[in-house]
Amino acid sequence: MLAIAFVCLSLASLVLVAPVEAGDETDDAIQDTILSQIEAFANDDKDAAWAFASDGIKRQSGSVDTFYNMVKLSYQPVYKAASIEFLERIPHSDFHIQVVRLKGPQGKRWRAIYRMERDGSEWRIGGVALKEAPGTI
Repeated sequence: MLAIAFVCLSLASLVLVAPVEAGDETDDAIQDTILSQIEAFANDDKDAAWAFASDGIKRQSGSVDTFYNMVKLSYQPVYKAASIEFLERIPHSDFHIQVVRLKGPQGKRWRAIYRMERDGSEWRIGGVALKEAPGTI
């Protein structure tokens, strides 16, 4: 009877630990995708930045150049991020939301809401909403 209780407790502890590890892996993968795209923008690497966009963004943009020019013109805090801080991640059934605090050009602070979508085993950026934010990074 004592052995059964030990096995049950051992299994319960695995169940409690597993989601945390999976969450950490998801956090890492999503953050790596966002950082990699921001690095691609910083290096003016259009193709690398395009590679991190979701299929929906690619269809909407139509081409690498259109996508890249849209980001340069409309998403300067992402295109020229001086610093970045990852805040909360909110999982949904078909996508995740990653909240990010950015310091953009001229030192302005921004809150970026990234829609992250699964593409096989990879995460892709399905959209970004920006809002000017107070605070420090």
